[in-house]
Amino acid sequence: MNKLWTGFIALIIFNGCKSNNGGGTALPILGNKATVTKKVNGKAVTDTEYATIPAFKFVNQYGDTITQKSLDGKIYVADFFFTTCPSICPKMHANMLNVYKEFKADANFRIISHTIDPKYDTVPVLKRYADKLGITGNTWWLLHGEKGDTYKISKSYLQSVSEKNPKGEYIHDGFFILIDKQKRIRGSYEGTDPAEVTKLIADIKTLKAEPDQINFK
Repeated sequence: MNKLWTGFIALIIFNGCKSNNGGGTALPILGNKATVTKKVNGKAVTDTEYATIPAFKFVNQYGDTITQKSLDGKIYVADFFFTTCPSICPKMHANMLNVYKEFKADANFRIISHTIDPKYDTVPVLKRYADKLGITGNTWWLLHGEKGDTYKISKSYLQSVSEKNPKGEYIHDGFFILIDKQKRIRGSYEGTDPAEVTKLIADIKTLKAEPDQINFK
């Protein structure tokens, strides 16, 4: 799975946006893209449109409804997990704490973690999990929703999740996905690798400095 993902990322990075700030270096834009022609001031203008994260509706660990509008004007990182995960999730979220601590004072930044086991991971369970991690405030939301909705939106983040493998275990990719204010994918990072998480923190700072993020309205 990881080798296939690495090859896919290499392809979309090659085809992605190398610069959007007048010649400087910018993070790539990942995912599907389409060429569109629009009328601007009476003239036909051809541009590239990239796939964005679609509308959604979930509930966080505080019982608050979270939709895509809750993330308007915010850069965020998304991942998928479940609280009883015996393998990669504890390592992923130990590493994510470094991201949380770095940006928890930034009102225009969020982390969202979707549980893929909503039957067990109820809102009270997610709150206890957050408390155990030391998460407070609204920087990091643990999201509960209908299983079908969560599994469907995982595809928009280019993530693979499945309910159970032959051993009766939940399966999911362990990547942290960086999303810009336009709700486009700007990076993917192996959540269990501290070096990748360090790169994620650096890339968030790079993204925050891009003109179309600073001037986003």
